[in-house]
This record gives sequence, C-alpha cells and structure tokens, in this order.
Amino acid sequence: MRGQLRDQRNEKQFQRQMATVKWFCHLNQWQVVNHLIFAVRHLRSLFPRGRHPSPVQRRLEKPPSPDTLSPRERATLLISAPQFGLIFSTHLSKRMRQSRAALSLLALCLGSGYAAGQSGRAPVSTDADIAPERLLVSPPQQDWPSYNGDFTGRRYSGLDQINTENVKHLRAQWVFHSTNSDSMEVTPVVVGGVMYITSGNDALALDARTGRILWHHSRPLTEGLIDDASAHHNRGVAVWHSRVYLETDNAHLLCLDARSGNLIWDVTYADTRLNYGATSAPLLVKDKVLVGTSGGDDGVRGFLAAYDAITGKLVWRFWTIPAPGEPGSESWIGDAYLHGGGTTWMPGTYDPELNTVYWGTSNPAPDFVGDTRPGDDLYTDCVLALDADTGKLKWYFQFTPHDLYDYDATETPVLLDVPVDGTVRRLLVEANRNGFFYILDRANGKFLSATPFVEKLNWATGIDAHGRPLLTGLKPTPQGTRICPSMTGATNWFSPSYNPSTHLFYFLALEDCEMYFAGAEKQVYKPGQTYYSTGAERIPREAAKKIMLAFDVPTGKPVWRYPQIGEGDSWGGTMTTAGGLVFFGDDAGELEAVDARSGKPLWHFNTGQSMHASPMSYAVDGVQYVCIAVGSDLFSFALD
Repeated sequence: MRGQLRDQRNEKQFQRQMATVKWFCHLNQWQVVNHLIFAVRHLRSLFPRGRHPSPVQRRLEKPPSPDTLSPRERATLLISAPQFGLIFSTHLSKRMRQSRAALSLLALCLGSGYAAGQSGRAPVSTDADIAPERLLVSPPQQDWPSYNGDFTGRRYSGLDQINTENVKHLRAQWVFHSTNSDSMEVTPVVVGGVMYITSGNDALALDARTGRILWHHSRPLTEGLIDDASAHHNRGVAVWHSRVYLETDNAHLLCLDARSGNLIWDVTYADTRLNYGATSAPLLVKDKVLVGTSGGDDGVRGFLAAYDAITGKLVWRFWTIPAPGEPGSESWIGDAYLHGGGTTWMPGTYDPELNTVYWGTSNPAPDFVGDTRPGDDLYTDCVLALDADTGKLKWYFQFTPHDLYDYDATETPVLLDVPVDGTVRRLLVEANRNGFFYILDRANGKFLSATPFVEKLNWATGIDAHGRPLLTGLKPTPQGTRICPSMTGATNWFSPSYNPSTHLFYFLALEDCEMYFAGAEKQVYKPGQTYYSTGAERIPREAAKKIMLAFDVPTGKPVWRYPQIGEGDSWGGTMTTAGGLVFFGDDAGELEAVDARSGKPLWHFNTGQSMHASPMSYAVDGVQYVCIAVGSDLFSFALD
C-alpha cells in the first residue's frame, strides 16, 4: 500500500514537473531571459544541494506569468542553453532525470528555443583577413569593426531590419556572462559573424549568433594600480587583418592572433609606477595602432602613441603637456609638466580624406587647485587634430581653459558632413562635459557655435565668439562651493550618436550640482597616490536627473528631450540606426529604443543591472542584432 501511495505521489510530482518543462517550452525568448538573468551569481545560495528552491518550486507548480516572479526568483535559472539544461536537470527529481520522454522534451525545448537555431548552420570561422578597407565602410552594415562602428564616431548603423514598426518584437537571443568583471564597459567588435570582446584583461572571440566562446585569451588583473586603472575597466579591441589589439589595465598593448587568441607580441607603453594605467580601446588607423592612458587625476603626463601594427614598434608619440620651451608650455612651471594630466583615455576619431586623427584630452592636475598651473594649461580639456602619419599637431581647440572642475574633454569628437546654409560643411561636433554643445570646422578647428544643454550650469554664463567660456568666478574652496555641472559632468564618456536621416545628434545629459572643495594646503605629487587636491561631494536633498537629448546639428538647437526615471547613475550610451531608432541605456537599468525623430518610447528591456557601456548593432545570416554590455553580462537581441 505504501509503495502504491509512493508511486502515486511520484507520478503526481512527475506530472507537475512535466507541466513545468512544457511551460518553459512555451515561453518566448523575452520571458525566458527575463527569468534567467543572475543565476551564475546567486545559484549556490538559491539552490542548496539536495533539495528544490522552495519559493520558486511553489510558483512553478502553478505555471506563473513572467511578471509574477520576483527579481530574486528570476535569478534562479541560467541564461545559456547548455548551462540552463544542466542546472535545471540537476535539480529535477530522480524520476524526472530518468525519464527519457521528459529529457527529450527538455532537450527539444532548449535546442529550438535557446540555442538560437544552431541546427543546419555552419559554424562561423575565425580564420579571416580583416582588410583595412573594411574599417573605412561608413556607415557600418553587417559588421561593426571598431569601437564606434566607423571612423566618424557617429555610432550610426546602416541596418534597418529592426525598425519603428517591429521593434516591439525584439527579444533577447543570448547572454554571455563575464567571470572577472561586474561592470563591463566594452563595445563589442563584430566582423564576419565573429564578435570580439574584452573583460578586464581578457579577450574573447564569440559566435555572434549564439554567444558561444570560440577562443579566450586570459590575462590576470593587475594588482597595485590606483584610481580608474584599479577598477580594471576595458572598452574593447581593434582589429586588422588577422590580428586583434587591446590595452591592459597596466598600459600594455597586446597583439593577438584573431584565429586563435594566441599572443603575438606584448608592448609596455607606460610605467604604472608613475600612476599610469589604461582603460580605452585602441584605434587602428592605416597600419598603426593608436593608444592612450588613464591617470589624469593622478599626476601623469598625458600622451597619445602610435605603434606599428605588425612589429609593435613605436612610430610616434604626442605629449599632451608641452615640455619647457615648447609651444603651450607657459602654464607649466618647473617640473609641473611631468604631472600635468591631459590623458587620452577614450578612443578618438579619424578623417581619411584629411588624414587627421581627432582625440580628446582630460583635465589638468591637480584637479581642484590651479595655483601651480597658471594660464590655460595646454593641452588639457582639448580636442587635438593630429597628422595620422607623424603625430604632428595641426590644430587644437580647448573647451575649458584652466579647468578647476574636472571637465575632461574625452567625449567623442563626432565627424559629420552636414549642409549648413546651402553648403556642406565638414564639422566636428561634441557634447562636452562642461555643459555646452560645440560645433567646430574640423578642417581648421574654427569655432562655429556653442549651446548650453543643461539648466544647472553656473561655472560660466556662456561662450564668447572665439569659443572661450565667460566665467562666473565660482571655484572650489576649502569650505566648499556649489558648482554645476557636477564633477561627473553634464555628460561624459558614454557614447553619443548621429543619424544622417534626421540630422539629429543624440546623447545622455545629467542635471546635477555638487559641492567642490579645494585643498587648504598644496598637494605634492607622489607615486601610488591620486593627485586631485581634494574633491566634490553630493548635495543633500538635491536630486540628479538624466535626460536623453536630441540636438539639430545644422542649427545647434535642441529638438526633443526625454527625461529619465532614476537616480542619475546610468553610464549607458547611445546608438542610432537606419531603421529610424535610437537605442540607449536608460537610467532604470534598461536597454531602451525610441523613435529617432520624435523620441517616442517604443521598446525596453530591463537588464536588472547598472549601465556602463553603449549599444551597437550587427548582422549575421541576414539577421540584425542589437548588443550591449550590462554589469557582468553581454546581451544580444533580435526580432522574435
């Protein structure tokens, strides 16, 4: 009798589990991923060995809708098909695991729904020769071959399969989980169906259709670094022929074989003992790899360097802080130039016709006290126009002379050819951290216009006819001074974008102020220590606000604005497409799509993690994908 009752109980349990499997099979991919986000991180605590997770089990006995699961319950299932199947089957009953029918159903479910239809498709090949001509394609189509997609920095994709009418059907296709970073800042590079990414000092090649690892080059994170470099952020790779290039946190330039991930050469280009580090993605121009450093707040002397892409030998170096006797050295007294900042910690842009590289520089050091650096402090807070072959300076434009607010000019200098008054002008457009939207002539650096794009702006009243700010006299003090924008800036390194169909420039702005403090005593530079000379603090009861903005480039005026819901903490950027969309990381931890012309919200996906990267788009086998790094994961989406 007991055996019969036990068999009946087992049979009922088996039927409940079969119903659960069938329920999973009927979920669309958005619902699945919505349930499967953080399992790697929380699996051990939520699935104790030898028993089911009771809260989730109770929910699954009566198949719920996705919205009824709590975030913690959504974190109980793994995101990729093989891992999901392994963990799910591990926690089924013995009877369930022994059932061929149940396992077949589960396998069918996973194979068709979560492996992105691998059956019948040839694997992508890493055996490719990425010709330099592919880096010149603008706008990018199926490939996304560099950090910004192309040399212009527009982050505009020519793909239009996903558009304003069907974006509501966008679903997550796969998620890749990083094991050495909880704040990925990478923009993936995709060429020929292979996706190249970085996480910490690691580089990986993935099948861009499924997220499956093709190769993995592993390198330990560096100990003993300070400030930004100590966070081990890495923003991606550059590709050229059969080679992949990346910067490491301790300022090494690595050259890898794109076919296998094997190391070809390793060049040290800055000394971490002097507080240098690196956080950027390299820029490949012709046959040279351009790299910069972090450490502008730590007393380093900034530079941009170009290395031979084949041999790794230094070709040229441009120092952003002039040495004594050089043009622009007037601000730097004694050996102050050796610690003046002006680092080059974000990728620049490039005009092949003018053979000119455009690169932004960071703040002067020390940040908040300017007594040791009188004058304009060249070439900090500048965009530099350099000859791509020699590194010689063609022209510069300084956004914030004698900066006391940490207003780096490392925002993307976007290159646009735009009709203005009946004439096509070669423009450089930048939404700067200081709160003004600038338009320059990129052929000669001539200032054309500047428009404030935030309301909380009190360090300057405007910009004069020569492009210099009209200062209010506010500056950091030992007692503290309320200054707007905050030290984070009215915008920052997260990417803007430009759509040539709308002539609109899109970027995330931040309305925020902070109390700025200056050190009462002179700070002396020391290796291993930061060189801020104090800092800034949030102001109680003053809330920060993120706003998505669209500026009309021909007029330099705002067209629409989309206020965000959140605490102003997002560092997500933007990307726009030929499908009439703008994708961006909003302030609620969501990847969002809006109408590029009106800003109307059309779609969103809650990632459950904070944004520190910008989206991109690519296509494989005729399918368009949208991809973004969020927290420790990489999400890729396509139409359902």
